[in-house]
Amino acid sequence: MFNNVEFAYPWILYFLLLIPFMAFWYWKKNRERTPDVMYSSIKVFKDIKPTLREKLRHLPTVLRILGLALLIVALARPQSYLSGEDIYTEGIDIVMLLDISGSMLAEDFKPNRLEAAKQVIEKFIAGRKSDKIGLVLFSSKSFTQCPLTIDYSVLTRLLKDVHSGIIQDGTAIGNAIANGVNRLKNSKSKSKVIILLTDGVNNSGEIDPITAAQIAKKFGIRIYTIGVGTIGEAPFPFQTPLGKRYSMVKVEIDEGVLKQVAKITGGKYFRATNKNKLAKIYNEIDKLEKSKVEITSYKHTNELFYGWAGIGLLLILLELVLSKTYLRRLP
Repeated sequence: MFNNVEFAYPWILYFLLLIPFMAFWYWKKNRERTPDVMYSSIKVFKDIKPTLREKLRHLPTVLRILGLALLIVALARPQSYLSGEDIYTEGIDIVMLLDISGSMLAEDFKPNRLEAAKQVIEKFIAGRKSDKIGLVLFSSKSFTQCPLTIDYSVLTRLLKDVHSGIIQDGTAIGNAIANGVNRLKNSKSKSKVIILLTDGVNNSGEIDPITAAQIAKKFGIRIYTIGVGTIGEAPFPFQTPLGKRYSMVKVEIDEGVLKQVAKITGGKYFRATNKNKLAKIYNEIDKLEKSKVEITSYKHTNELFYGWAGIGLLLILLELVLSKTYLRRLP
């Protein structure tokens, strides 16, 4: 009855506590009433059935009490309301550039750099809600593994299929950025982001990274660059007739170029020396690049006073009519 109902003057409802006292007073008064004619025995009346008027003798009092209760509720000014929220979400378009060159198989990250990066990126994707995300792979060349999509299940499945050796070895950072720009240049989103992850130095491709970054800037694309690899040397596996062997390979990351690419586009450069740091970097980027969500609340109020007051007055009027006519009591 009172679902989604509020009262403008709820303190008036305390007067409802008078209703039980009124009912008790009537019951006590009726119980103590002394009949005008006394009989020594009423056995002679046992076969006489009470009339309808006798059965309804308490109706006027009941109507009066109910009517007063409804008028008290009406005076508290009940109001029904309809509330809700309009939610507007402005997503971000993100292209992930992932280095799949042979050096990404180094095992300073467990199980190796590439697999560690895939695991962290998968978690990053799972944390997004309304953003379109694409995946570009690069080595000596660059290609799109997955165009911009909000179907994260498909994107995750394609990410899991990624492995080193798909294309000729090398590191074409400039080409990868240009590919990412090509994916984002026609985007209508107000926020366009590239996240570039690499462990090497640009040594392939037709476009140098700085030129590609300047092109990205013209399209309003922000680039976050991540250099992965321990400081110094890292164990790199190779196959021999006697099985897998390891050699220590010097870690070479062109941090100067990666920093400049990020600076040109208003992004940020990060260095990850282990998997935990890489996960923290993606968490930081996740916080920096949050979708814009606008929530507009509304509340519509409808006055219920007239219904409660009308029914209450109707019951009291009916009580007056019955008590003066059909259910009138004689002294």
